Amino acid sequence: MSFKRINPQTDLQPMNVPNFTETSHVYVIQPADQGQRLDAVLAAALPLSRSRLQALLRAGNVLAHGRVPEPKARLAPGTRIEVRVPAPQPANLTPEAIALDIIFEDEHFLALNKEPGRVVHPSVGHDSGTLVHALLHHCGPTLTGIGGTARPGIVHRLDKDTSGLLLVAKTAPALEGLAAQFKSRTLRKWYLAYLIGRLRQPCGTWLGPIGRDPRHRQKMTVLASGRPAESRFHVLAAADLACRVEIEILTGRTHQIRVHAAHAGHPVVGDSIYGRRRPWEREAGISRHLLHAARLVFHHPVTGHPITLEAPEPPDFRNFSCWLENASPAR
Repeated sequence: MSFKRINPQTDLQPMNVPNFTETSHVYVIQPADQGQRLDAVLAAALPLSRSRLQALLRAGNVLAHGRVPEPKARLAPGTRIEVRVPAPQPANLTPEAIALDIIFEDEHFLALNKEPGRVVHPSVGHDSGTLVHALLHHCGPTLTGIGGTARPGIVHRLDKDTSGLLLVAKTAPALEGLAAQFKSRTLRKWYLAYLIGRLRQPCGTWLGPIGRDPRHRQKMTVLASGRPAESRFHVLAAADLACRVEIEILTGRTHQIRVHAAHAGHPVVGDSIYGRRRPWEREAGISRHLLHAARLVFHHPVTGHPITLEAPEPPDFRNFSCWLENASPAR
């Protein structure tokens, strides 16, 4: 099943989806889990993120044989774990009438094409104008919550300056179904990017593990103690200054493509954090890193039907492509 772009102003009306109630999960510690932290075991077994489970543990919503364990607890095989997920509380945020470029929407989830420059979650310095504020206005107060009321319905994330496809759950089954596909890596994700220079190979795989940079805590980097990360690239077009590349990420680490590309010596065009700005980038009118979440292939989280979604290239991609065709290689 594939979907074409819809016009949210004429084709859709806000849906009154009933809010969901408290849910629960039961898991029995297996022999293979012995010696591992409880939060890591549950994150691998349940459709909940590790950070979400840690919050539930701190709030006393996880019980091991009736007692509240520590997140780092290492429990014996056979231990019965009960995880209670309270119904989300209404977000204490003011909905804002911000236009959304919706690719698809039904009663369970929506997919939108996020423009570059839009912050997804409210945070310090971004207490208005975020994608969450826009979603609360579009979907109404029944929008489901995930990982706290500041990020209702958001199943995955895109950096502020990364454009493209973003999925938002509107019901509990959709939330769990999408989260499970992200966790099992059955949901496939392709990005388009412009990288500095020419890659030596037309296609290949980057496998560097990614973790927090010990010297610059706001950055990620490739390091031996990092979490495994895999990105597959395919060069679509190449010039001396930059190449156009399609990248499929098989893991979802923070800044994964930007880190892998920079580590390979070909940072994303316009990336001032993992690369350095070149004079020709300013001449070309580059104002952000040229990374776009272009395609998602997955199954409907409730019906199971196969879905392919695509987001058209943003204007700055098209503008840079035209500029690159006429650029001098000596720049």
